[in-house]
Amino acid sequence: MWTALSQFEGQLLLWIQEGLRQPWLDPIVAFYTRLGDHGLVWIAACLLMLLWPKTRRAGWAGIFALLLSLLCTNILLKHIFTRPRPWLVLEGLLPVVVERDPNSFPSGHSSAALASAAAWWRYLPKPWRRVGMACGLLMALSRLYVGVHFPSDVLCGILVGLFCGWGGWQLERLWEGKWNAGE
Repeated sequence: MWTALSQFEGQLLLWIQEGLRQPWLDPIVAFYTRLGDHGLVWIAACLLMLLWPKTRRAGWAGIFALLLSLLCTNILLKHIFTRPRPWLVLEGLLPVVVERDPNSFPSGHSSAALASAAAWWRYLPKPWRRVGMACGLLMALSRLYVGVHFPSDVLCGILVGLFCGWGGWQLERLWEGKWNAGE
């Protein structure tokens, strides 16, 4: 199923490895991509937002979005599609970081990052919306740079994340409505 697509995408990953990777940049991108492990950076941001009334709704929306993202990507889709990581099938690709999960599709890092950013979009001031979205997209691109996902893994992770962000926003609205109705 993945063979023809993987060959095309594999060439792109090899081009990134040969043409874009830089020895000075590798540890920076590796550090950044590791911040997304288990959604930790996004969870931490959401928890910090819960501390201030002006950002509390964004924090809850982000938490709901992250839970939806986890359910969709790591619990459901990765086990349905079982697409192997690029370095397992692409000769010559050397990942900058190694992932223990052998399943690549869709990108959980990309999904979590964009789920958070999309959920926050409704509640944060315009400059912070852009920062959140930029950080999310950089996380998604970092997964290609470090060689642990095919481009379609990242693209689908972004799409799942945007949907989960919308879902997180909807769940927060329901939560807020129930909470206010009980007062």
